[in-house]
Amino acid sequence: MVVHQHRRRRVRAGGVVLAVGVAVTVAALAACGGAADAGAGAGAGAGGDGKPPADPAGAVAAVRAAADALTAAGSARVRTAMEMAAGGTRVTIRGEGGVDFVHRMGQLLVMLPADAAGKDEHRPITELLVPGALYMKNRGAGVPDDKWVRVDTATLGDGNLVTGGATDPLAAAELLRGAQEVTYVGETEVAGTRVWHYRGTTDLGRAARSASPDIRRTLEAAAKGFSKDSVPFDAYLDDEGRLRKVRHRFSYQNNGVIDVSSTTLLYGFGTPVTVALPPSGDIYAGKIAE
Repeated sequence: MVVHQHRRRRVRAGGVVLAVGVAVTVAALAACGGAADAGAGAGAGAGGDGKPPADPAGAVAAVRAAADALTAAGSARVRTAMEMAAGGTRVTIRGEGGVDFVHRMGQLLVMLPADAAGKDEHRPITELLVPGALYMKNRGAGVPDDKWVRVDTATLGDGNLVTGGATDPLAAAELLRGAQEVTYVGETEVAGTRVWHYRGTTDLGRAARSASPDIRRTLEAAAKGFSKDSVPFDAYLDDEGRLRKVRHRFSYQNNGVIDVSSTTLLYGFGTPVTVALPPSGDIYAGKIAE
């Protein structure tokens, strides 16, 4: 596995110190030595003969076009799972919601894992994804329950690939624009749908340069924040070239190396997605504890 080290940062916006959205989980991973397991759940498409592009050039082209295929689809329901492992401890953060690929907006309900004693301490976090920003409600860490936190994703060292506890589905797809060294693994199924499985690496710098304007600054931040540009992935495309599932593997430093496997599952294409941003008076302006 290629190791990509991420420099931990504090983000200051208007004098407010913003900690990483999953800081409490990361801190627990860094401190624990025991184990706690939790399980995770217009493109190129097929060629004229009904077969997926299997040659190296065709495979690269199909994967790089997946983001455009999602835009053509309009919107989708999504499920996410971010598995974090360090020092023998493994936890999974899950999310579910919807994304509008045309207007570059989405909403997720992110469920943090129970603590080591099995007590469910954390209320689900509502996350709103918009170009350049992440809004979080029920963030905890001293933030009132009725207030939102706003984070400028371009100021995050990981470009919100890890911070929110779920890789932004828009960014997950745009990352594939930097795909290289792609191989066709074979035909399989995802949620009952026939898909083509591709495996390769994506170059963060290339993905940032090729990304849609709304996502570019976010991926540029990630390209600067990780010490390695190469990110391994497994991508599953349907016969219309749409991304049905993608798994990226990241590693970064936070009191030790933390390995992250981030999975995004897409289904229910065309399902309407509505994202209502909070009024400015509902955005918390105080200090956030780490």
